[in-house]
Amino acid sequence: MKLKNTIQLLHCLWVIILFSLCGCVTSKTEVLKEVWGEVKEKPVFHYTFKNTNGMVLGVTNYGGIITSIIVPDKDGTMEDVVLGFDNLQQYIDPNPYFGAVIGRFANRIRNAQFSVNNIAYQLPKNKGEHCLHGAGEFNTVVWDSEIVENEKGKGIRLHYLSKDGTNGFPGNLDIFVTYLLTDDNAIHVQFEATTDKATHVNLTQHSYFNLSGGKELIYDHLIKIDADGYTEVDTSLIPTGTIAAVKGTDWDLTGMTRIGDNIHQLNYKGYDFCYVLNKQIGEVARVIEVVEPKSGRTLEVSTTQPGVQFYTGNYISTELVGKGGINYKPHFGFCVETQHFPDTPNQPVFPSTLLMPGDRYEEMLIYKFGITN
Repeated sequence: MKLKNTIQLLHCLWVIILFSLCGCVTSKTEVLKEVWGEVKEKPVFHYTFKNTNGMVLGVTNYGGIITSIIVPDKDGTMEDVVLGFDNLQQYIDPNPYFGAVIGRFANRIRNAQFSVNNIAYQLPKNKGEHCLHGAGEFNTVVWDSEIVENEKGKGIRLHYLSKDGTNGFPGNLDIFVTYLLTDDNAIHVQFEATTDKATHVNLTQHSYFNLSGGKELIYDHLIKIDADGYTEVDTSLIPTGTIAAVKGTDWDLTGMTRIGDNIHQLNYKGYDFCYVLNKQIGEVARVIEVVEPKSGRTLEVSTTQPGVQFYTGNYISTELVGKGGINYKPHFGFCVETQHFPDTPNQPVFPSTLLMPGDRYEEMLIYKFGITN
């Protein structure tokens, strides 16, 4: 018995030594955890992370919502560059998915239905005759949460179990979402999920950005999306199944383009297109660049996903009061929702979103902030 205990002790010491030799350095990111309220008898927390450069990331476990991203401008002035609210109740009240995790299926599903193995599934119709953003599940629940860190930085790991049949979707879907703030002013977002029954999964992050710090509309922002095609849509914004070329259209963003130049010429009151990225599925690649010339702030977006829904907040209500009492309005923020294509469950030519038991859903998203030269 003494020999066995000695061997176990030596093993533990060896693990500790190996851990030290691996250069596992504790992140210097500051963390503040606050009680923010309660939803359905579950505690809601607000987490604030601050890296060594002073960049701040705010996250709540209600809806997995990013509540704030505070970054410097070219003069060093720190300002919040995402839309949102000052308290939990405003996030609970109806709003356009500010900062939330979206699932089970981001974007639209035609007629709110699909079939798997010849079994038909009916979803809620929350956008006309169609289902939008999984009918609002992941953004309205309290996620389990814990503070985590690794060699990249420190952040929060969220967990939620979407039970079989919730909003009509099959399978118990076990989901993890991790946000990490790094010292190079980036936010790494990792999506993971498993299921016990074949089901469709398409997760995204729904932050609205305004790199001016919310001083003005987004018209002067410059954007470039590395995408030669987009999913052609009908009048309900449901894909026809055709991948069409953006060249020659008013929504061609293959070169750096001022958002305000064509926004009023487009249907749907602005940009609301799913761009087909010029990359391999599963490959992490930088696909979006945004510059706000007055502040000098930049945003680069990298992802493993095959598409991105670029949406310019066309339907933000003028009656919506945001942070600091600011009245929001259309075109006050833009979304870059990296994802698989809309209505994929009904479009066999699109890359599949079907997750099978025994397989693992894994997608990565990176927001990197900087200053233009």
